[in-house]
Amino acid sequence: MTPIGRTRTRGVQTLSLDSPDTRNALSAALVAALSDALADCAQDAGVRAVVLTHTGTTFCAGADLRDPPAPDALVALLRQLVALPLPVVARVTGHVRAGGVGLLAACDIAAASHTATFAFTEVRIGVAPAVISLPVLPRADPRALARYFLTGERLDAAEAVRVGLLTAAGEDVDAVLAPVLDGLRRSCPQALAETKTLLTAKVLETFDRDAAALTALSARLFSSPQAREGMTAFLERRDPEWVV
Repeated sequence: MTPIGRTRTRGVQTLSLDSPDTRNALSAALVAALSDALADCAQDAGVRAVVLTHTGTTFCAGADLRDPPAPDALVALLRQLVALPLPVVARVTGHVRAGGVGLLAACDIAAASHTATFAFTEVRIGVAPAVISLPVLPRADPRALARYFLTGERLDAAEAVRVGLLTAAGEDVDAVLAPVLDGLRRSCPQALAETKTLLTAKVLETFDRDAAALTALSARLFSSPQAREGMTAFLERRDPEWVV
């Protein structure tokens, strides 16, 4: 069974992260399936825009610690989202953690319900938000990121909008997105693609400049003794040994 659901309405292709049993964690299988679905959208002349959403109460819990994707595979997926010649809109009605926030940042527009929460939890398991910093750092407030990267604190939807992780939030996320999707449906496909190229140029420069170094950093940290302790503690639902 594929971990990605697909539906289409009036030129808008919706891709749903559909592994609720793992809180839509980024497993090797989910990353590969989402990459394939995005590639199909790019080749389909009937698709005007892509909506990335989810089943269950969590948009994405970050990396699947039992079946993590290779760091370069996650980099490739994030870059694919940024470079896709179609607008990508994130629709969030659940919680977002770590690598899931990277997915949001790689989308062109992101909206969430007021009940959604967000956190960069990497530091709490002994690693760093290395790979996901590629789309996050160019798009969000540096002072806010310093706090939330270093502490792993939760943000609510209003704060996520304030710091630039979200475009908008509201009680009804579909009402928030209705005028966005209407605007995309009314826009010329060629103009959308060229305008997206203008908007993402600096983000892609960051990928091309820093991806190799950050992929190596991610691999080194994930194989470290402190990360093994942090991930074991997480899976055992206890504090890691460094908590004071």
